[in-house]
Amino acid sequence: MNLRQITIKDQLVLKKVYFDSIQSLDEKIYSKEQKRAWSSQAWNNPNFDKSIIKGKGWLISEQGVIIAFATRYPTDRIALFYCKGKFQRKGYGSKLLHKLEDAAKKEGLESLYTEASLISYELFLKNKWEIIRKEKVIINNIFFERYKMTKIIKIN
Repeated sequence: MNLRQITIKDQLVLKKVYFDSIQSLDEKIYSKEQKRAWSSQAWNNPNFDKSIIKGKGWLISEQGVIIAFATRYPTDRIALFYCKGKFQRKGYGSKLLHKLEDAAKKEGLESLYTEASLISYELFLKNKWEIIRKEKVIINNIFFERYKMTKIIKIN
């Protein structure tokens, strides 16, 4: 396993990881329409590119193939957090989350926040994040539920 910082050259491959991650989700949790609307954001939402170009992020690769990544943008928000379907639930998300939290601590941040999906929120809870509230959002005219979450990371 290789963990390294994201560079602008990774942008297209990260879009493919994002797409694979969403398309592999169980349709009992997210419908085909929801997955289509969500995965289109890699190409339709300028904030996706901003999160990679202006944000701070890390990726994990196995034998030269990028399988997971996460970014902070702005500095105190976990904006993107994705893993290819066949590599999910193998500890890669926890490794990325710890890396993001450690980097934020070193930068002197007191807390982080995110909007977690119905899939990822459990990983955040397991890592001592707290739910602020459940919220509904609309992406391409399709409703989604997600969790606004936070974690205090400052060491006294």
